[in-house]
Amino acid sequence: MTEATDLAAAAGSPDPKVGLRAVLALRRLLERLETIQVQNARRQGWSWQAIADSLEVSRQAVHQKHNKKGR
Repeated sequence: MTEATDLAAAAGSPDPKVGLRAVLALRRLLERLETIQVQNARRQGWSWQAIADSLEVSRQAVHQKHNKKGR
C-alpha cells in the first residue's frame, strides 16, 4: 500500500487517537501535493486564475497562499 492509502485507512479507525493522527498526516500530505502542483502549473505558464479555477478557490486565495515573491 502507499502512504496515502495507509493513512486513509487509518483515518477511518474507530480509535480517535489513530484516526486524528492520520487526518493530520493526510492534511500535511495534501498541502505538500498542492504546493508541488501549483509550482508545476506556474512553471508551465498557468495563470493564477487557471490554478484557482482548478482548485475551486478564488484567485486571491491561491495567489496569497502560494506566491513566494515579496516574502
